[in-house]
Amino acid sequence: MSTIQPVILTANQDGLLGFYTNVFGAEEVFREPAEGPAFYLGLRIGDTVLGLVARTDTGTGAAPRILLDITVDDVEATLGRVTALGGTVRGGPTDMPWGQRVAHILDPDGNPVNLTQPIPAR
Repeated sequence: MSTIQPVILTANQDGLLGFYTNVFGAEEVFREPAEGPAFYLGLRIGDTVLGLVARTDTGTGAAPRILLDITVDDVEATLGRVTALGGTVRGGPTDMPWGQRVAHILDPDGNPVNLTQPIPAR
């Protein structure tokens, strides 16, 4: 597992899936939800997983096109340092059905970052 995962936010998920599959030999290793249109696709390229998130809600301003997904040991402890260091907490932490606890923040430049922590199996 990588500590930092690049994730592309796109209104053209199928197009990017085809591009990364055909140009780089990417292999789909994760899909959420498992059936129907995907919100998230994980594509393995070498030893890294590239995430593709279907995003159609770009709004009126410039929408971010990429975010970082950073695995941390403790989401709550990390959130406690974000605002003191110039970042903004946007949401979370929330337990996701795919086995991660996730919080959404912005770095001091406004770049989106997901803080993720694996949820131990019960």
